[in-house]
Amino acid sequence: MSAESLNYDDIAPVYHQRYAGNRLEGVADALASLVSRLNAKQILEVGCGTGRWLAELHPLVCQVIGLDLSPGMLWQAQQIHGPLPLTCGRATQLPFPDTAFDLIFCVNALHHFGQPRLFISEARRVLRPGGALAVINMDPHRGRDRWYIYDYFDGTLEADLRRFPSGGAILDWMIAKSFEHAEWQVAEHIIGSEIGRGVLASHFLEKYGTSQLALLTDDAYAAGLKRIEATLAEAEARGEAIIFPTDVSLTMVTGLLSRA
Repeated sequence: MSAESLNYDDIAPVYHQRYAGNRLEGVADALASLVSRLNAKQILEVGCGTGRWLAELHPLVCQVIGLDLSPGMLWQAQQIHGPLPLTCGRATQLPFPDTAFDLIFCVNALHHFGQPRLFISEARRVLRPGGALAVINMDPHRGRDRWYIYDYFDGTLEADLRRFPSGGAILDWMIAKSFEHAEWQVAEHIIGSEIGRGVLASHFLEKYGTSQLALLTDDAYAAGLKRIEATLAEAEARGEAIIFPTDVSLTMVTGLLSRA
């Protein structure tokens, strides 16, 4: 494995392709439900990437702002969705005044923030009374995910266990920062499979299709592809069609503030 950080300016041109394969409608529904429940008017997405969720929620609220550290990702968001209110900045130093938002959320981004506990503290600062922070992420610590990426590319599961905080840890961090109530739910259950050589055409198997593969050295990535090719050849020699499974959940941890 290489250092566990990525240059998302390099990945930005291909990042949005992942939503062609799976739009993650469960995540969209969970966020829309939370907006309705809070009657949220001003929303901030931290780690907004190419704007998938900003575009989803924009029609539902008075103001939605996206923040990301990567200028390349923000540029892609503008190209894909048109004009959006975007800011380049760090999750651990939110460039906004106190009590500015009703809802702050991040999707598959917390593990990139460097100091996730500091981000939660900053989110608490810029939330209004009665507001909420929602963190949607993979949680490999649950031990329930099954993903062919973990099976064929050495070190990817171990790296995710280091990178992704557990849902329990996120709950504890929120409660420590005076969120009155914290909730946990599965926002999206991704179930699918690639059959035989169809796996080789998957965007998620490309070097920059997922952060798990993007973090690999070129040699480690090539070794994983070689293992897949060998498995395919062995299955074909037996006259079998091998299945490459995906059974992964995205969990949502929500911290709610008192209205007092």
